[in-house]
Amino acid sequence: MKYDLTTPCDQCPFLTKNKHAYSERRLFSLIGNGEFHCHKTGTEDEESGDFVPTENSQHCAGALIFLEKRELRNQMMRITARLGLYDPTKLNMEAKVR
Repeated sequence: MKYDLTTPCDQCPFLTKNKHAYSERRLFSLIGNGEFHCHKTGTEDEESGDFVPTENSQHCAGALIFLEKRELRNQMMRITARLGLYDPTKLNMEAKVR
């Protein structure tokens, strides 16, 4: 998974405009203890309709901003930052993320 996205898409579940659809508790459950793919950077399984990540899938920028605002970097965020694969200073912290 790549960490190149810096701004959430218009349909991101972490945006304040979508708070009616997702409680904060639900957002934390989506993230879990790991990574959360941007739904626009994968494919859809034809039978189940489930999201299928690809080698070019990106981490959701909204999820990264959501966690950074709370100073809750997960292990993968810390590892990828140390490896130079993730730069939190490039995130659009002005985005309307909860």
